[in-house]
Amino acid sequence: MAKKFLTTATLFVAASMALAACGGAPAAPTAAPAAATKAPAAAATAAPAAGGRGRSGTLRILYWQAPTILNFHLGSGTKDSDAGRLILEPLAALGPDGNPVARLAAEIPTMDNGGIAKDFSSVTWKLKKDVKWSDGTPFNADDVVFTYQYCADKATACTTANSFAGIKSVDKVDDYTVKITWEKPNTNSYQTFVSTQGYILQKKQFGGCIGAKANTDDACKAANNAPIGTGPFKLKEFKAGDTVTYDANPNYREADKPAFSSVIFKGGGDATSAARAVFQTGDTDYGWNLQVEAAVLKQLIDSGGKGNLLTIYASSAERLIMNFSDPAQNSEPGTKNPYLTDLKVRKALAMVIDKKVMAEQLYGPAGVPTCEIITTLPYIDPKDIFGGRNKCATPDIAGANKLLDEAGWKAACGDPAKCVREKDGKKLHLTYKTTTNALRQKEQALVKDAWAQIGVETELKDVSSTIFFSTDASNPDTTGRFTSDIQMYTNNYTTPDPTSYLCDFGGTPSGKDNGYRAANNGRYVNPDYDKLCADLRATTDPAVAKDLVMKMNDVLVNSDVVIVPLIARASVTSGAAKDLKGVVLSPWDSEMWDIANWYK
Repeated sequence: MAKKFLTTATLFVAASMALAACGGAPAAPTAAPAAATKAPAAAATAAPAAGGRGRSGTLRILYWQAPTILNFHLGSGTKDSDAGRLILEPLAALGPDGNPVARLAAEIPTMDNGGIAKDFSSVTWKLKKDVKWSDGTPFNADDVVFTYQYCADKATACTTANSFAGIKSVDKVDDYTVKITWEKPNTNSYQTFVSTQGYILQKKQFGGCIGAKANTDDACKAANNAPIGTGPFKLKEFKAGDTVTYDANPNYREADKPAFSSVIFKGGGDATSAARAVFQTGDTDYGWNLQVEAAVLKQLIDSGGKGNLLTIYASSAERLIMNFSDPAQNSEPGTKNPYLTDLKVRKALAMVIDKKVMAEQLYGPAGVPTCEIITTLPYIDPKDIFGGRNKCATPDIAGANKLLDEAGWKAACGDPAKCVREKDGKKLHLTYKTTTNALRQKEQALVKDAWAQIGVETELKDVSSTIFFSTDASNPDTTGRFTSDIQMYTNNYTTPDPTSYLCDFGGTPSGKDNGYRAANNGRYVNPDYDKLCADLRATTDPAVAKDLVMKMNDVLVNSDVVIVPLIARASVTSGAAKDLKGVVLSPWDSEMWDIANWYK
């Protein structure tokens, strides 16, 4: 029997109800995901009112984390993915129900139409024939094959590399047909060239940029910041770390779209100012990631009246990441963290954080506490993600103190709550870094207070999100460099199948050799975990896959404490001006996935 998406018919209905019961804001119910045997129904998108391309003037978008690169295969974080999405497209997007929606593809491959091999050994994509790049040249199979070759070269150091894992070959069948052959049967047929991980690059522009040249050659670096695309907009000007300005793509395949003649994609500021710009002053049409303290956000919405809050739950989780390498040695792979290499220390740190208080005081309708990094059906019922399987509801101070005592970290004064623990003349002192954001600094303060109760001294650091999520290999404050003991941010799996997401926690560690772009920035090395990843990629049995997913979840959060999940956040918590129409958001794709259909 063909595998369905590992979401179920009740994914969003049940998840929404469960999260609402915990104080979260429910997402609107959606249709059941279709089986891969049949063509999924296209996700509904609003049809723009009549009037033609450019009729709505300028669209103003505000991301308080500023984009730093527009070629997301070398980017880091949502701000790079979303800024690039106005220009670059995948073969298919993922709609609100988790089903693929054709973009550059002429149709979604299924078993019924012959696109997916019955033994899951291959998938064949048929491409649209009426697509041109913004420079007027035709899009065809050569560009798709090239994109695979680009990221398959390890020296390119694509941050999206896991979406290309397990591929034996990508072959051009004809000018408008591409076949992916897997090394082993793969039930995740839409792993590659779909959603945010699958943007297609123009071979003509990037053909000379494979390997190390992608990041070192001047022409290639210029292309990374000015890609030619097939999307609804083309680049006018990019000031990295500040503003992207776009014009409507005159060669876009739908003659009456996009409705906006231009877009100003402004970066910088903070979440509170972004919320104010949408709800109170009306200075922007769309404000992203309104990670604002619950009471403040409510006041801005109620007092302004100029915008609507958009909230959807799925897989986003705020988490702490443990650094297994030594910050004093530039966190290079192979070095050992003097504190966190000890499992007992990691467990002690995890078990004293009061996640319920954090959620109630800081997140309100935008987040609920979680003990899990996998938060969606069919793997786990969302109402069980806190205090359920891994039972992290109640902080255990006594248990944490016992573990630290056993690890040899002693409080000289006899009371860990009154003095810092020491071992071999060294204090138990951790550096804890995140982005500069008022809410996150309050999260840090809550965690620091909890760790102080068990004799852990914590040095808090915050970094501009523009730097924190950049891929600047020379800057020690990026997530890839990770030169603190702990770092905190939100991430999520961008397809209903979390295979690539879970595998990112293991495998090749981020380091100098890969430009600090490998996803494994905690430098966690465990062959047994990597074996689970390989088994998950290889299985064609949904029941086995579900079991493997939860085993990997439990290794990460419980047995090895690689990460500490804190808050299951709404995947989308954004604001839109009341006169902005056609906005259909998906928790499985970029918030910009359907911007061609936005209008006023």
